[in-house]
Amino acid sequence: MPGKHDGMGAFAGGGGATILVRNHELEGSGGEGSTVEGRRPYDRAEPGGTTAIVVGPDRRKLDESVTSSGTRVNCAGGRTPWGTWLTCEEDRRDDHGYVFEVVPGEDEGALSREPIRAMGSFSHEAVAIDPRTGIVYLTEDEARGGMVRGGELGVRFESFLYRYLPADLSRRPGALGRGGRLQALALEERGPARADGLTPRRQVGVAWKPVDPEDAHDSARERGAVRFKRLEGAYFAGGALWFSDTAGGGRGQGQMFRYRPGPNTLELFLESREPGQMRAPDNVVVAPWGDVWFAEDWSDGRNRVVGITPEGRTYAFASYRGGESELAGPCFAPDGRTFFLNVYEPGTTIAVWGPFEPGGVAGRARMARSAPPRDLGPLVSGNLRDAAGRRGIGTLEAAAYERLGVPLG
Repeated sequence: MPGKHDGMGAFAGGGGATILVRNHELEGSGGEGSTVEGRRPYDRAEPGGTTAIVVGPDRRKLDESVTSSGTRVNCAGGRTPWGTWLTCEEDRRDDHGYVFEVVPGEDEGALSREPIRAMGSFSHEAVAIDPRTGIVYLTEDEARGGMVRGGELGVRFESFLYRYLPADLSRRPGALGRGGRLQALALEERGPARADGLTPRRQVGVAWKPVDPEDAHDSARERGAVRFKRLEGAYFAGGALWFSDTAGGGRGQGQMFRYRPGPNTLELFLESREPGQMRAPDNVVVAPWGDVWFAEDWSDGRNRVVGITPEGRTYAFASYRGGESELAGPCFAPDGRTFFLNVYEPGTTIAVWGPFEPGGVAGRARMARSAPPRDLGPLVSGNLRDAAGRRGIGTLEAAAYERLGVPLG
C-alpha cells in the first residue's frame, strides 16, 4: 500500500466487518509508492488515489486493495449517505482539483475515474452531505502568491466554503456527477468579509452566491463570499455542518465553525485563545455520543485528537509525537465501537476501542442545537420556550422561526 495516509471513512461490510477507505496525499514520484500499477487510472502520471482495508469484527485486517488511482494530492473527502466515499484533490493544476466518487466494495471502477466537474475545480479539502436534503458542502484550502503584511511577496491564504446542489437527488452512486449548481457562502447583511471578524458563539444569517465551477475560487471572491484562512475538515451530523479553519483566529491556532441549514446561520463555535485548547484543527468527525472530535496538524509534530463538548469545553483524547508527521482520517466504525485514525507518515492506520459512550441521533442533535453562552444568545420569552418544548425543537431554532415570522403556537 502507498503512504501518506490522510482522510478516511468507515463503511459497513459483510459479516460484521468494516471497510476503511483511505486517501493517499501523493503527487509526482516521491518514493511513497503509487496506486497506478496494473490499473486503469484517471491520470497515469499521478500516484495518488484511495485504498480500502477490510477489518474483521475482531479488528484484524482481512484484505486490502486499491479502490481508485491516478489522482493528485488526495487530502480529505467525506462519506455519502448512500455508502460511497468522495475523495478530493487539493491540487488544481493540469485538469486536476476535482472530487471523485469511490465505491468501497469495488477494487476500482469507471465511476472512480470520472471527475465530478460541476462540483468545481479548486483546492478541495473535505466534503459533507446533509442527509435530509442531499446538499453537499465543500471546504477549500487555498494558498496563492501575493502581497502579504509589510508589502513583501509571499503566500496568501484565502479559502471559501461552498455548497453543491445536485440536479439528480436519487442518492445513488453516480448521481452527483449528473450536474448541479455550485455556490459560495456569504454574509446576509454585509459585503465582503473575513471570518476572523466574527464574534465567537454569535449566530449570523448567511446567503449563498452562485459561482463558476471552472474558476470557483476567483468567482467566489468576486461574489463577496466570506473569506476564511485555511479550511480543512467538515462533517454533517444532527442537522448541523461542522468545519474547521486550521489557521484561523487571532492567535492563528484555529477555529471551529457551525453552520445550521434550518435557520441558515453561521457561528464561530470555538476559537483557540488558551494554550493547549486547540491547535490547527484538521480532519473532523462527530462522535457517536455527539461531541465534535478533530485531529490536529501542528508543525512541531506534537499533535492530538481533541474533543469539543456542547458547552464548548475541549479535552484531549489521544496524543502523538512523531517528528513532523500528523494525525489524520479520524472516523468511527458504523457500530460506533471502534475509532480509526491514521498517522500520515510513515503511513499507519490505528484502531482504538472503548467502550465508547452510546448516544446516537439524540446525542448528535444535542450538539447541533447546543446554545451559546446566555449573554450571547437571543432573548427568548417564556411563551416561546413553552412552544419550543411542545414541538420538540431547541430554543434557538424556535427563535429563528419567530424571526422569520413563522407562528409556533
